[in-house]
Amino acid sequence: MVDHLKARLEKLRKIHETTHKRVSLYSDVAKIHHGPASKSLGCLQKASAPGKKLQKVGFLMLWIPEPTGVTCAIGGPMILAGRFLDKKYNGSTIHDIGHETKNNLSSLSDFKKSIM
Repeated sequence: MVDHLKARLEKLRKIHETTHKRVSLYSDVAKIHHGPASKSLGCLQKASAPGKKLQKVGFLMLWIPEPTGVTCAIGGPMILAGRFLDKKYNGSTIHDIGHETKNNLSSLSDFKKSIM
């Protein structure tokens, strides 16, 4: 019984060390004030999605009631341009990449378990 508790305690220590290293790394990265480097790291944390914004504006313009119909003529192409930009420039961040990697690893482990 004592060995089980020691193993659990050792596992918790490793988790603590890992999280401590990760937090210190993130705090060191946050201290970077170099212009291009900090801008690139910021884009990795929060990516802009111009396609989504353009689609939203296009839908708003499409649904605004106007007698001349100019906003309807502008709204449709804006929606299409937003969809094209959404395919070209995706708004994925490091968090999204980690999430997809986790999903892929779990599906691979499920496949491995089903074979064995």
